[in-house]
Amino acid sequence: MNSDILMCSYSYHTQRFVSAYPGGVHTYLFRLQAEGGAMALVDGKMVPVGPGDLLLFKPGMPYRLVVDEYESAPFGPVVGSGDYYLFCKGPWLDEWWNRSPKPVLTRIDLDDKLLALWKMIILEKRRFEESSSEMADYLLRSLCLMLDRAIVPAEPVKGKPFVATRMKSFIEEHAAVSFKIEDVARHVNLSVSRAAHLFKECYGKSMMEFTLEVRTAIALERMKYSTMTLQQIAETCGFGSYSYFHRVFKTQQGMSPTEYRELHTDMGTPRIK
Repeated sequence: MNSDILMCSYSYHTQRFVSAYPGGVHTYLFRLQAEGGAMALVDGKMVPVGPGDLLLFKPGMPYRLVVDEYESAPFGPVVGSGDYYLFCKGPWLDEWWNRSPKPVLTRIDLDDKLLALWKMIILEKRRFEESSSEMADYLLRSLCLMLDRAIVPAEPVKGKPFVATRMKSFIEEHAAVSFKIEDVARHVNLSVSRAAHLFKECYGKSMMEFTLEVRTAIALERMKYSTMTLQQIAETCGFGSYSYFHRVFKTQQGMSPTEYRELHTDMGTPRIK
């Protein structure tokens, strides 16, 4: 395997806790604060970390973490601190680390999919004799790539602020289900009017226009490669009703869903309308 997971788990501290490698960690160390707060050594200074703060250390970097009510005062009295952590090494990780800058401390969303992947790695390590090194390797690589995706928006993307990329990501993730503009604004802690204006300013289209584009893209895939009826596609792609789907689709594609499917269902799937 090109990577090796040495230790991976979730820890929860209800008493003072100190972990330190003054001479530098021997492997890569990932730590994601999930609950409560702590203090961590970042660029030579002890700084507070709270929920969503991701710490990344490469071999040789000094590390110190302190969970203490007084030292964690910026987050209020701490009655507990929970975090996911992972120690790993290997040539693939060396290559991954050097692909792009890896800040020691980054605030990311506590995304359910990322946490689920981290939990899968923990579970795989606990299987002991039944553990698959190949599966663990691929799970770790997937986690690293997801961390890359979570870290990149922390800096402006092509001149777009972090909050705008977060709104775009939220829409892409939830496009196939029903949601309101208020949900997007709440996700980034903005008013509806401010969120709508910022999104339009950054992407040249409204949130609803972008949402319809994503939903249509999902529908196009299902029309080509699935046997779902057009009614089912409309419902499962977030349009709600076939009449609305028909109207939006014809505006965007210049033909009806039925006409499109007749032209693009030569992939071995039945011509179902």
